[in-house]
Amino acid sequence: MAGTAEERIFTLDVIRGIAVMGILSVNIVGMAMIEQAYFLPTLYGFHSPADKAMWALNSIFVDGRFRALFSILFGGSLTVIVTRADEAGKKDWQVHYPRMIVLLLFGCIHYYLFWWGDILVNYALIGMVAFLFWRLKPSLLLLTAVCCLGLFYVPQWAAAAPQIEMVQRGEEPGAAAALRAQANAILERVTPTETAADIERDKREHASIGAHLQASTHGDALLEPWMSVTGYGLETLGFMLIGIAGLKAGFLTGQWSRASYAIIAAGCLAIDWLVHAWAAYLCIRDGFAPLSFIPWTRLYVSPLYAVGAIGYAALIMLALGRRNAISERVAAVGRAAFTNYLGSTIVGVLVFFGTFGGFYGELSRAEAWLLVPPMWGFMLAWSKPWLDRYNYGPMEWAWRSLSRWHLQAMRKADPARALARI
Repeated sequence: MAGTAEERIFTLDVIRGIAVMGILSVNIVGMAMIEQAYFLPTLYGFHSPADKAMWALNSIFVDGRFRALFSILFGGSLTVIVTRADEAGKKDWQVHYPRMIVLLLFGCIHYYLFWWGDILVNYALIGMVAFLFWRLKPSLLLLTAVCCLGLFYVPQWAAAAPQIEMVQRGEEPGAAAALRAQANAILERVTPTETAADIERDKREHASIGAHLQASTHGDALLEPWMSVTGYGLETLGFMLIGIAGLKAGFLTGQWSRASYAIIAAGCLAIDWLVHAWAAYLCIRDGFAPLSFIPWTRLYVSPLYAVGAIGYAALIMLALGRRNAISERVAAVGRAAFTNYLGSTIVGVLVFFGTFGGFYGELSRAEAWLLVPPMWGFMLAWSKPWLDRYNYGPMEWAWRSLSRWHLQAMRKADPARALARI
């Protein structure tokens, strides 16, 4: 999200455009459905083969990978901005930290007024930490990223493994009553649930913006976006450091050979898609039983998020890395990614909140997803014509203006007027 049109790195914008569109494919469920159904689909709105197909497609190709890709792009953009500030003789931290503080403000507004699934607070807080690493060499950045991801994933595996074993033993025929009770207690603790009362409360909290504000500032919900730092902050930091390394190494800027991108795309995506497809198959085969669904969708596949994201970045570079009519449309979506991300939530509020469309909790998973293609079309339709005339997307302009403490020039200079003044 750095710089004017002339200063931008085209490949970063293209990848970011695909990433923000991909994120919508899974976010729409969180906007439209009862909250816990986002984490366990069988809880609500999951009745038809179309619902299962939509869950499977998102699970195999989208979930986790596009969040990782968006985080990687955040790290790449961070590097572009602070590098240019450094080259211009400015203090890099004086450019970076005001941007993160303003992003934090937008994230709080996004979470408390509109949607529980906000990622901006997490990005702002972790972005403040990622800045400390940006001067490292790519090899050290990748090593640090691997350490961050290892520190995030390995303890989860270590803690979950004995519990999974106990549940498996407790579900065996002839298991002792005490062991079966322990297994059931573990499943009850980790399995999302929604009673009829929970569903009614959830719907009331989405009756209006005011109702959502009251719910999001009450009890544990008040601290939820801030607790994301301890929840998955190390994972986000690892992704961002991969992005900083990828930018410095030329991977994200299209400087590698097409053969290199092809090898990376084929290798990473083959592994990622095969494992995710197997996980989806097991979940469907077992009727989304907790012993299959929870470890396979939350634990076993998560270390592949970065692998899949890198594979997608390479694939996008191959398919859209060169300028043409399609790639320029996608790049415009990426240049206005902040507006498109927040705009998607605004559309969700208008469609699903009770005081507007009132469809919250009324649609199945597949029905809710039908809103995604028109929203993709709108992103592709508005972004380029707007950016042909203006320097920034609306929210990008607000972010930049607030970060720099003065209004930025929004409208592009008219070449004809400029010539007339010469």
